[in-house]
Amino acid sequence: MTQVQPAKENPVPAMVDMKFEIVVIPVSDVDRAKEFYTKLGWRFDADFANGRDWRVVQFTPPGSGCSVIFGQNVTAATPGSSQGMYLIVSDVEAARKELLDRGIAVGETFHAAGNVNDGPDEPYLFGSNRAAGPDPDHGSYRSFASFKDPDGNGWLFQEITTRLPGRIDSSATAFASTNDLISALKRAAAAHGEHEARTGETDPNWADWYAAYMVREQNGQELPQ
Repeated sequence: MTQVQPAKENPVPAMVDMKFEIVVIPVSDVDRAKEFYTKLGWRFDADFANGRDWRVVQFTPPGSGCSVIFGQNVTAATPGSSQGMYLIVSDVEAARKELLDRGIAVGETFHAAGNVNDGPDEPYLFGSNRAAGPDPDHGSYRSFASFKDPDGNGWLFQEITTRLPGRIDSSATAFASTNDLISALKRAAAAHGEHEARTGETDPNWADWYAAYMVREQNGQELPQ
């Protein structure tokens, strides 16, 4: 019997970039899947075939550095067996509404209530018991909604506005899309309005305050008051 060797700690970061770029999802009907992912509004990248027994279709979700591919003879996995694929959004309710407006069935928004969740969605990462609605405090990593493609491959929206410390390069701030930047500006504007209410005066350096708030929020640092 082969023993599994424990992983060795390596404090030295890898020096070679390893960009996670493709997820292969198994489907039974390529054209039906292509129609569905087109309907989602994802960027259509490619549809290659050799004319006989091989075909690959690629789509990329908006703001994502990773794409999905499916097709004919591109995976031996059972159609519908890919589950718990996470799509990170800055506003889960807005993401859910957009898909509903596009005619896509989406489960109700749910959130983690402590270590106990309650709701009808499949378990994925957070168990089968889930609390209905978004997290009351809109805490990062805590609000979700799920949907499936025609084969049953499962996707999960997760709302993240502030990354945990160490999850991004603290020396750089970047937004994956225009919508992410707009959402960040709206959150900064709301927080700045509370700041001015506390000080009782107009802040002439609002741009500096916005910038500090948005950078700290994204880096998981203490927010300015």
